[in-house]
Amino acid sequence: MSATESHSDESVVLAEGAALGQLLGSLGLTVACAESCTGGLIARALTEIAGSSAWFDRGFVTYSNAAKQELLGVTTEALQDHGAVSEVVAAQMAGGALSRARVSMALSVTGIAGPGGAVPGKPVGTVCFGWAIRLPGQPHDDPLIWTQTRHFDGDRAAVRRQSAIHAMREAIRSVSAQSADRPPTA
Repeated sequence: MSATESHSDESVVLAEGAALGQLLGSLGLTVACAESCTGGLIARALTEIAGSSAWFDRGFVTYSNAAKQELLGVTTEALQDHGAVSEVVAAQMAGGALSRARVSMALSVTGIAGPGGAVPGKPVGTVCFGWAIRLPGQPHDDPLIWTQTRHFDGDRAAVRRQSAIHAMREAIRSVSAQSADRPPTA
């Protein structure tokens, strides 16, 4: 990857953060993120805009399994049965961030950025995402949670950037759908 491509990808990450922030701010919504393989990249993008404290509450960087359990309430069973890089864990991370931060929306990312860490069935570039939204009129303890798994190419930095971009684009899509009274689809 050239320096120009790397700078361009970084610009896209920041642009997606700005777009998500502006959308959340315009709707009076708040967000938290739970990040593993992106290591705070999403939180950084979401806080690049002045005034982001109006809609960004906090970010959890939970790289280790112990951090996922202690800070977000990910269960031992989920980690043992599915592994840290799984939609089950991504869902628990998003739900945990949503309940602990008491925000409108939370997003989560857990994956294998590389160059090592691949396991059978989960090659480098495998990333699982989770999103959780509190729907108007729904009980506080019954959010909508959905997940996705994607596979990204490139080196560690490229996988991390693509993961951050995807997480924020899906958040924009789902918030836009909710604001138009359409349920998000996975």
